[in-house]
Amino acid sequence: MSTDPSAVFRRYLSAMVLNSLASAEAAGLNATDYYALNLLDLAGPLTSGELAAQTGLTTGATTRLIDRLEKGGNVRRVQDPADRRKVIVEAAGQPESLDEVLAGTRRRLGELLSGYSEEESAILFDFFHRASAAYQEATDELVNSRKG
Repeated sequence: MSTDPSAVFRRYLSAMVLNSLASAEAAGLNATDYYALNLLDLAGPLTSGELAAQTGLTTGATTRLIDRLEKGGNVRRVQDPADRRKVIVEAAGQPESLDEVLAGTRRRLGELLSGYSEEESAILFDFFHRASAAYQEATDELVNSRKG
């Protein structure tokens, strides 16, 4: 295997994406539903418009996404108390199988991270924090360049 830093990083990203796809499938979800549940878990309740913007889906596709997740008992729609015309989507529970599906990944990553010192862990988590912001900015740039 190549030790070129770019190849190593790309291999890491590919493994992470493939693990997410396999986890979604093992939990009985498609990748978009899995991603949307993660967004709601991280961000908290979102309007359907915010969910559409963050997933990159059209409003129609977002409605179908919410319908599927609501049917599965994973989200619920509630009226926005500040604006009754808006619908807020909130998590109602992860699929029961998701914790079981993710157990192996969590265990392996926990073992990996436990091998780092506090200082090394701080650097790693600083990177994760900053890299997620950089990825979000790059994504926003791509999305916005295609709109206009």
